[in-house]
Amino acid sequence: MKKTVVTAPLGRQGVAPVVLTLLLGLPALAAHADDNSRMLSSQPQPPDVRLGPLFNAVQQAQFYPDQKTFADAVPKFDPASILADWQMQKNQRNFDLKRFVASNFTLPAAGEKYVPPAGQSLRAHIDGLWPVLTRTAKSAGRYDSLLPLPKPYVVPGGRFREVYYWDSYFTMLGLAESGHWDRVQDMIDNFAWELDTYGHIPNGNRSYYLSRSQPPFFSLMVDLLATHEGDAAYSKYLPQLQKEYDYWMADSDSVAAGQASKRVIKLTDGTLLNRYWDSRDAPRTESWLDDVNTAKKAPQRDKGELYRDLRAGAASGWDFSSRWFSDAHNIASIRTTQLAPVDLNSLMFHLEQTLAKAYRLDKQQDKAKHYADLAEKRQAAVNRYLWDDKQGWYADYNIKTRQVSPQLTAATLFPLYMQLASDKQADRTASAVEKQLLKAGGLLTTTVNNGQQWDAPNGWAPLQWVAVEGLEHYNKPQLAQQVGLRFLQNVQTTYDKEQKLVEKYVVDGPNLGGGGGGEYPLQDGFGWTNGVTLMLLDKYCPKDKTCNSVKDIPQATTAAK
Repeated sequence: MKKTVVTAPLGRQGVAPVVLTLLLGLPALAAHADDNSRMLSSQPQPPDVRLGPLFNAVQQAQFYPDQKTFADAVPKFDPASILADWQMQKNQRNFDLKRFVASNFTLPAAGEKYVPPAGQSLRAHIDGLWPVLTRTAKSAGRYDSLLPLPKPYVVPGGRFREVYYWDSYFTMLGLAESGHWDRVQDMIDNFAWELDTYGHIPNGNRSYYLSRSQPPFFSLMVDLLATHEGDAAYSKYLPQLQKEYDYWMADSDSVAAGQASKRVIKLTDGTLLNRYWDSRDAPRTESWLDDVNTAKKAPQRDKGELYRDLRAGAASGWDFSSRWFSDAHNIASIRTTQLAPVDLNSLMFHLEQTLAKAYRLDKQQDKAKHYADLAEKRQAAVNRYLWDDKQGWYADYNIKTRQVSPQLTAATLFPLYMQLASDKQADRTASAVEKQLLKAGGLLTTTVNNGQQWDAPNGWAPLQWVAVEGLEHYNKPQLAQQVGLRFLQNVQTTYDKEQKLVEKYVVDGPNLGGGGGGEYPLQDGFGWTNGVTLMLLDKYCPKDKTCNSVKDIPQATTAAK
């Protein structure tokens, strides 16, 4: 008879985690952190830190098609005691790692596939999805990577079982359009709670996302709520707006000219810009094996630097894109932390403007002037350093080469979206976008086709909305309408065929529809696509009617040609 080697964890009956850590020789587990090392001592540790070599072994074994599966698994017992058991059992004859995992962890269950009622219009489908995508997490298990939030929230869908920061703004646009202002309020309150609790809004409400944020859309969320609640929203969330700014600008007073620290870049002339940054330099918990394999392709690179750049790419929301690569077809050439991104710095301009407005409403005139001055300086910096006058568009600034990136991407429209471009710059940017990025199914993300999901031939809902709004700000309604209606027709056609909305879409080529590329399969749902679709349906609908699908919009067919 074979002896079963999967036993109850020996450390479960009172062996202190500190003692186990010393016995197992794991002092380096959190060695890949800088300012995050202090966070790890007081905030929930991510699974790769809690479980160390056991986590690595499971991810290397590739038991699950999605590496996020084990990252989201919940230990049934104290992780330190599970780790101790594994250390003792792993070299025994007939040890079965997969069985060990099944005995000691609860894996995330696949949600029941949502089947919409037959014959639903596009609008009705989206309205029906909001409750399907709504979650609550007032409390989480002691060892769960999920972080609790006080109020309900809407997740993107598919593998994304938690709320995501920048996704949520576009989701909230749709919630507001559907009349769910209570849920908009709940989600803003959750983000405010995270700012109060963690000092920033994490990438998502998972312990492994605590080391980074995402594009700072909190000030736009407050703007959105203010359209419904009035200016009182600015005063209510002023403390959290300030905390958001303090997080992004940490070290701005102490960093030397020509240097960068955390999320701040100080150019040689003293100009301040921001960059994406993750406070850890280890493989991403949710994509551990992908990052390890990427590092193998670049043996000459410092692994910590490479991992940090991959993590910073995830913080950007554009994970991944040739935009961050020095070699457009090689992810191992990623250098996110060398770049001052045009979208991030445009959003920081909006945050500074919003703080100026909030302090003005709060009758703190000195602070209002301070942030108005900072916004003015930011505008000048973006228009000086992130503008390519030769090519006629905005792009990211490389602090190492001291040059603006030559690549045109959909991020070029953020200065128009945040209204910091001059009319001449907007004209030239719009012309480049129309010639190079506007395609049959909407706006391309970049012109590079390399298998990454934030590259050609894909287009993404949030970038379509940024384009539409940005172009309208500069009196280009026809081009804006072409972007919006072409993408909307793409969404409608895909929905008519498959009865679902998806995370990203192919916008160029003979086969429009659901997008591809990247580290995981195409996801259904989908929060930000739902939100942008509703906004576009209503934007282009005749004022005297409700448009439930694209066929209700008279000009849709013309714009799609």
